[in-house]
Amino acid sequence: MKKRKLHILCAVLLVFLFVMAEPATVYATTSEELEQNQKKLEQEEKALEKQKKDLEKQSKDSQNKLNNANSQIGDYSEAKEDTQEAIDETNSELVGLMADIELIKEDIANKEVLIDKTQKEYDDAKAHEENLYAAMVQRVKYMYEKGNTSYVQILLTATSYADALNKVSYVEEMYEYDRIKLAEYVAAKEAAEAYGEQLEAEKAELETSQYELEEEQAYMEELLAQYKATYADYEVKLAKAKQDAAVYTAQVKSQQSGIANLQKQIEAKQKEVDAAKKAAQEAKEAEEAAKAEAERAEAEKNGSGDTSVASSNGGGSSSSSSGGSKSYSSPGSLSGSNIASYACQFVGNPYVAGGTSLTNGADCSGFVQSVYKAFGVSVPRTSWAQGSYGREVSYADAQPGDVIYYGGHVGIYIGGGQIVHASTQKTGIKYSPATYRSIISVRRFI
Repeated sequence: MKKRKLHILCAVLLVFLFVMAEPATVYATTSEELEQNQKKLEQEEKALEKQKKDLEKQSKDSQNKLNNANSQIGDYSEAKEDTQEAIDETNSELVGLMADIELIKEDIANKEVLIDKTQKEYDDAKAHEENLYAAMVQRVKYMYEKGNTSYVQILLTATSYADALNKVSYVEEMYEYDRIKLAEYVAAKEAAEAYGEQLEAEKAELETSQYELEEEQAYMEELLAQYKATYADYEVKLAKAKQDAAVYTAQVKSQQSGIANLQKQIEAKQKEVDAAKKAAQEAKEAEEAAKAEAERAEAEKNGSGDTSVASSNGGGSSSSSSGGSKSYSSPGSLSGSNIASYACQFVGNPYVAGGTSLTNGADCSGFVQSVYKAFGVSVPRTSWAQGSYGREVSYADAQPGDVIYYGGHVGIYIGGGQIVHASTQKTGIKYSPATYRSIISVRRFI
């Protein structure tokens, strides 16, 4: 009996000592009050943790924004460098194009000299033809006046110069002099026509080359202006990204500092919660011990013989769950010879400035692009860009399917010293000798 009373006294003394030792934190005396105090502290701790989580979320958002700003700074800086490199490269390419233009101007000058020569040859041939014709008219007139009408009748019934030549050769009365003069006239007329056709073709090539060169130069100048505008835009974007990064950096630092302060408050509050929890537990145990001792004492006093107090906590639950025009052949497999063969079947189709249709009309670069596109090969649109695309090979090593760049003009090499190309509006897509103009470069795209 004395031993039980001693236990109760010790428990009460422990509670008293705890209350005296923590006057600033625990003011309750019963286990119920201590538990309420513990719950209050836990709620305060949860509130601090919520503040911390909110601040951590804000910090995370700010950090993401900072990372995005830093990423933009990197992207803009890299893009700025790339753009500057592109500007430098474009400047260099523009210089190269101007050099090509000068070379083409040289070709044009040489062609103009050739045209002048051809013009003189044409004029001479035409004058010779007219002289021969006038002489023949005089000859026929003389024969008619002399009464020799058989020759006149033969000549007048001829359907062509060749027919007249054949008829005259079988006429016994035909003088050798007349036959020779007629042959000279036919040859002179044919020569004059040939010179005339040559003049028209050469002039058409010059006009087309000049157009293509001017188009390439305008394109390059437009591209350069675009690069410069883009470069200036990146300057503005880069400055804005740096400004945003500075703001987000300040926000992150401030939020991180707030999180650290909240963490300290949470840790301090956790200590208070632990202390209150410990005090409540010890008070509860002391109260239960005192109650049990009192119940035993009451039982002994009443002689009930019931000297044991039992308590149990437990429970369980279970759950279960269950729960009619020209036809063209197909491109075929990708090879240089197939590319050349495929391109050749469009000979005779029209030349259209700015066009890319193999049947309805294309310019020189549009023709090359569309031929390669049929084989699934993507190449640049302009002749100048095609002149620097792929890899360069020497003309001596040129193979069918290679692209020859002349400066403002391109054609597809088909072998045997020949190319197929969209030449001029007058001639359309046609064959030409590969060396008909000065070759700038031979490019291989496959």
